[in-house]
Amino acid sequence: MQIPYELILGWRYTRAGRATRRNGFISFISGVSMLGIALGVAALIIVLSVMNGFQKEVRDRMLGVISHIEVFAPGGGALADPNRTLAEIRANPQVVGAATFIAAQALLARGEDMKGTLVRGIDPALEGQVTDLAVDLEKTAFPKLVSGQFGVVLGGELARAMGVKEGDTVTLIAPSGQVTPAGVVPRLKSMTVVGTFDSGHFEYDSALVMMHQDDAARIFRLEGPTGIRIKLKDLHQAREVALQLSRSLSGDLLIRDWTRQNKTWFAAVELEKRMMFIILTLIVAVAAFNLVSTLVMTVTDKRADIAILRTLGASPKSIMGVFMVQGAMVGVIGTLSGLLLGLLVAFNIDVIVPALERLLNASFLPKDIYLISRMPSEPQYGDIMPIAVISLVLAFLATIYPSWRASRVNPAEALRYE
Repeated sequence: MQIPYELILGWRYTRAGRATRRNGFISFISGVSMLGIALGVAALIIVLSVMNGFQKEVRDRMLGVISHIEVFAPGGGALADPNRTLAEIRANPQVVGAATFIAAQALLARGEDMKGTLVRGIDPALEGQVTDLAVDLEKTAFPKLVSGQFGVVLGGELARAMGVKEGDTVTLIAPSGQVTPAGVVPRLKSMTVVGTFDSGHFEYDSALVMMHQDDAARIFRLEGPTGIRIKLKDLHQAREVALQLSRSLSGDLLIRDWTRQNKTWFAAVELEKRMMFIILTLIVAVAAFNLVSTLVMTVTDKRADIAILRTLGASPKSIMGVFMVQGAMVGVIGTLSGLLLGLLVAFNIDVIVPALERLLNASFLPKDIYLISRMPSEPQYGDIMPIAVISLVLAFLATIYPSWRASRVNPAEALRYE
């Protein structure tokens, strides 16, 4: 099978060009264009992979503490018939676990230190059905949460901030207080720290307090659980299942899935990801359109060659094909190099970033700001393929005008001064 001469000449023009100073400069510009495309593609892959990893990491850690769906009574009161609601929820085929809970807010005090906290009263026997964190605590802290003993399990950051450890005593201050002649006095209860947890999600590690559901009911003067937490087979079906439950559950209940609990955060991440894709694609476009100047210079330098090919019978279409091949080669090599570099960095970013942090003596992700302390990365096929296609298309478009200009060269004019 004979290789078309357009491909041979296009490839030769791509890799050649160091015989003269001018040719060497053209080759340098071509190399810069190729490098620009490669770096743009690599940057786009790395940034989107990090954003995907960041989103997945925060989501997974968040879902290690919260449930996929929460069903609760309006106004923060107790459920009218929790057993019937539990039975109706478990009848849904997508539900793999359900557990009652009490949600409240309180102050936690030790000495002069006082912190606002999210209190979650749980049933230790059922909590493992709805969160991954509870599975880890079922054999350590949860057996110590005994009804009537008023024990608490604190988030690790909260425990460290208050300087407490297992066995220490803290004071829980509930807002629903007692009415006295002097006014409403908050309810104070001495609690024993029976364990701590670290979910990796700073928001919950620094504020969440877990205790037995019966103890929470006594402290907050509730007749029963305020809601039910649900775990599904597929977390991505949370909205659909929440809609199904809103139609099937009896009574006046509020239903909230995990996507709505942090809706603003997820929407911000998606918007930021979209904007970064657009901005970095413009960088690739600038590098790709550097090919225009490269090919224009090449066409000017190769006018004599073009004229000779035309006199030998080459058609304008063939001449155009030669220079389109040259530009396409630069685009393909630059795109493939960028893909390899981007994927190499994206798959090894957990090694590269700590090395840079040690070298620069800096922390790129303070966990009290970014919720997580390590740089995650998750390259996704759905991002990589569009990046490669866009890069190749831009490089191809950049070759059209110079190639068309080459096809319009007049052989007589080009050879007049040769």
